[in-house]
Amino acid sequence: MADVHLPVTLPPLFAGLPRRLELDAASVAEAIERLDERWPGLRDRLCEPGPVLRPHINVYVDRERAALETPLDASSRVDVVAAISGG
Repeated sequence: MADVHLPVTLPPLFAGLPRRLELDAASVAEAIERLDERWPGLRDRLCEPGPVLRPHINVYVDRERAALETPLDASSRVDVVAAISGG
């Protein structure tokens, strides 16, 4: 199962959503789908229609920049990072 790490901004929006969890998924897109099944609306926070990742969302699989089609294996670590801007 992939080890998924979510940004601190998501759990307050979805009751019971942990910052870290394990998911059985073959790709980043499938991992997001599994999250959305358990916490409806989460996919909309991470993806735009198309589907593509939102511009302010970065996903890394095993420390490499990833896209929705990036494959996962049982030992993959997935980090979802929300970009922060300020002035």
